[in-house]
Order: sequence, then C-alpha cells, then structure tokens
Amino acid sequence: MAETILDIRNITKRFPGVLALNGMSLDLRKGEVHAICGENGAGKSTLMKIITGVYLPDEGDILLNGAPYKVKTPNDAYRQGIAIIFQETSLFPDLTVLENMFMGHELKKKVAGIPIIDYAAMRVKAGEIFGRLGMQVDLDALVSSLGVATKQMVEIAKALTFDSSILILDEPTAALTNKEVATLFDTITRLQGLGVSMLYISHRLDEIFQIADRVSVIRDGEYVATSDVADVSKETLVEWMVGRTLDTLYPKEDVAIGDVVFEAKGIEQGDLLKGVDLDLRKGEILGVAGLAGAGRTELALTLCGLAKPDAGRLTLEGKPIALKNFREALDMGIVYISEDRQKYGLVIDMSVKENISLPLLYRMSGLMGVIDQKQEDAVSDEYMKRLSIKAPNRDFRTDNLSGGNQQKVSVARALAAKPKILILDEPTRGVDVGAKAEIHRIVSGLAKEGLSIVMISSDLPEILGMSDRVMVMKGGRKMGELDRAEFSQEAVLSMAL
Repeated sequence: MAETILDIRNITKRFPGVLALNGMSLDLRKGEVHAICGENGAGKSTLMKIITGVYLPDEGDILLNGAPYKVKTPNDAYRQGIAIIFQETSLFPDLTVLENMFMGHELKKKVAGIPIIDYAAMRVKAGEIFGRLGMQVDLDALVSSLGVATKQMVEIAKALTFDSSILILDEPTAALTNKEVATLFDTITRLQGLGVSMLYISHRLDEIFQIADRVSVIRDGEYVATSDVADVSKETLVEWMVGRTLDTLYPKEDVAIGDVVFEAKGIEQGDLLKGVDLDLRKGEILGVAGLAGAGRTELALTLCGLAKPDAGRLTLEGKPIALKNFREALDMGIVYISEDRQKYGLVIDMSVKENISLPLLYRMSGLMGVIDQKQEDAVSDEYMKRLSIKAPNRDFRTDNLSGGNQQKVSVARALAAKPKILILDEPTRGVDVGAKAEIHRIVSGLAKEGLSIVMISSDLPEILGMSDRVMVMKGGRKMGELDRAEFSQEAVLSMAL
C-alpha cells in the first residue's frame, strides 16, 4: 500500500445557516488518482477550498506528509505543493503562456545588484515541464489564441512550476471533446508516473472507472464511503451519492405524439448552417446529436430569434413567422435555455426570484412600468415549488445554489414564459446523477403536458434515453434522422462522423 501523502481528519465548516461539511475525513496516497463524487451541493468544492486555503476549517486537522498542514491563502498551498485546476481556467488571456506559468512567482536574477526577471531560466524550466508532460506548446503564444484543452494543459504546467506534488482536478473534462479527454488522461498517467497525487472531481462516472484508483463519495457534507474502483459498481456509487436507488436515469413517459407544430426549412447561416430542415410535433422530444462544431447550438439560436439566418423560413402552427429578436420568440411561445447557464442563462449574483422573473418583467409591469411585485413573488414561488428548487426562499442568491438547482432555475424561468416550444441546449451539463434524473423527469412530464421539446445534448445515452426521434448534424448539415426503434449509439455516431 502506498504511503499517505494527505490526511484529512474530521473537517467541519459552517456558513450562516448552513453546515457545509460535517466531520469530513479522507486520505490521498502518493501517486494515486483519488476520485471524489457527490451530488451538486454535497460539499466537494468547500472541501477543495479548505485544502487550497480559500476557506479555513472551523474544526478538524489536515496532515501533509505526516506533518500538520496549515494554510491561510491559496499561495500558502502552492508553496507547500498543492495546486488546483478549475473547470474554468484562471489564466490571463492577454499574456503569453510563459508569463502565465510564472505569474506571481517569476524566476529572477541580479544584474548590478538589481533583481530582474530571468526569462531564460523560466524558458528552460517551462520547456522541461512540457517535456515531462509529453507536449510542445509555444511559450510566446497569447493564451487567448489557445484552445480549451491547451489552456488546461497550461494550467497543469503552471501548477508544476511550484513543484506541486498534489493536483486537484475539478471537472477537468466538462468542456473537452473525446479526443481532448484522451490527451488529458494520458497526461494524468504521466503525472502518476512522476509520483504526483491527484484528487479528481467529476460527475461523469464512466471517467472515474477509466482513470481513478480509488473513489470516495460525500453526501450532504458528510463522508459516505471509499472503495477501490475495481471493487465498486456504477449502481452502488449512484446509490451512495443520492442516498437511494434511482429507478431510472431516463424516465421517458409514453406520450401520444401529435401533429407538426413547428418547422424550419432550408436554414442557412454563413458557414455554420447549410440548408438545415427540422420539424417538431406536439408532445415530442426531438433529440439533436452531433460532435462539437456540428452546428447544433447555432441552429437553436436561429430558431429562437437570437441569431438571424441568411436564408430559410420558420413555421409555427401552420403560419409563417419571422423572428426579429428573442422577445418576439418569447411572445410566440418559443423559449431557449442556454448550454452555459452561468454565462448566458442566469444572472447568478441575483436572487432566484429575480432570475425567474427577469425575462418577463415587461409582462408584469403596469402603468409607468411599475412591476407588480405580488405577481413576481407568486410566479417565482409557483415554479420553485413545481421544480423542487432547493433554496431557503425566493430571495436567495442564485450563485449560492448547487449546479443542479441553478439549472432548475434556468428551466423555471423558461416555463414561467408559458412556452409551446422549448429548446434545451445541454440541459444536464455539469449536474450530478440525482439532479440529472430529476431534470429528465421534469422534461418528460412537460412533453406529456403537450410541450414540444428540442433537446440538444452531447451525452448519447441521454439523447437515446429521452428522445422520440433523433436528428444528427455534422458540419452545419442535417445528416439524417432516427426513429426510436432505430436507436443505437453506433447509428448516431456513424451519421455524426
């Protein structure tokens, strides 16, 4: 058994009105990948922030290499060899790769007794680090010019400039393609070979079984269990995470599909969309599949008035429509939920109530534009209850909610608009399995109520589990359709490729 390098003992953290962690204990061994699982809001991020010095624990101890580990700031953690790579990179876009790697801890030399930055030494060290990672990166390239996967590798290389022995990877594959994920996993394997220990946080259970040595589950701020990955099943992990067995992750209800209510014909937009046709029936969930860059989101934006097509026409309930903007689409009953809830879907430093009502304030305003606050309160309370949004009250700040509950707020604001056509773009990205099953149940229930739903997803099991039909795109073109009887991952991928 490898030696324990990090030992977390009985950590407790309280916030006003919230017990975020309660007696949390975990350990990390030298050279292992230890996966940490739990629902959104389980306390994973709080624990990582305590390890990296963002928060101080109220109770408990941490040992690093057998000695007490005390940090008050993230820089303290860096200096002791612990670094975190977040899902969203924290690099300066207008600086070079080299400048980002050594920001705040530049190597220096003295010239005439005056300390100046030693760029030559930094280049040598940066080259050695990328060499160990098996990568070649232009050190003079601006970070803004790099792809997501390369930025992530720069983050890892930056951590290694501190000679980090422990890396925390927080949802590292959320924005990566399958090929980029494979490259990341190769890097993780190389780091293990160098003796680096890693805490790996992910909602993607398949990845955990592929890359991790051990897995620990936390729920509601408390430790549940730890197991070697080889000795545990996916079903057991899910049960540990949610505290119950999930009857089904894809609760697709049988719905009588009606007539066509929405059509798009010959939609074109520059090089992004090339003559795409789409039809949607009452009560139907139409899945839209394809690889990154296939044009799925671009199509969604043209269907809801957020982008203007160069050619093509839209028909709603048999009548031609021309959308000038999203407000017009909203009034016609066409509502879009963005794939990026924090950037485009919500104003996360506003309250739950404000987020739900924000697109509809023009409907809730009377003479002189005065908002009917009773109506605003009633609408937010109705949809918080309907979607089981876990917040103390309607005035609770959205950025303090878990990812799954933030996603429910996105759905709530869409439903409050009383849509006929609901366009969901990656509706369960970044949410845990319990919240995912709940969102699927909501979507299936909406279809049963007669809503017509377009669901874009990169998660093939989700597409196949929830859709009545699947439309596959590639390079801005519609490659074909599959009815439910024809569904298989192989069939979808053969069209997408």
